[in-house]
Amino acid sequence: MKERTKVKANIFKALGHPTRLWIVEQLADGEKCVCEFVEEVNVDFSTISKHLAVLRHAGVVSMDKRGKQIFYSLKMPCLLSSLDCIDVVLNNQIQHQITLMD
Repeated sequence: MKERTKVKANIFKALGHPTRLWIVEQLADGEKCVCEFVEEVNVDFSTISKHLAVLRHAGVVSMDKRGKQIFYSLKMPCLLSSLDCIDVVLNNQIQHQITLMD
């Protein structure tokens, strides 16, 4: 298996958890502090930090430490167009199911 394919698989693996995928979608609006994720998801700081570490190691997000706060931003904004594509497909499938029920 080629190294490039392994790296791509690692990115998809990092996106394979609902919380991590949600984090990526939240970063579409710009950088966020870890504390913002903790408040929104209602889990402890260490859990969010672990998810962010997985995304960071996969190269999906980058971090910027400012004093005691750490801010994260999307390093791969191209992922957002892929997620938009998935949303279009899901919406079409839902619409198709509704049509079948009528």
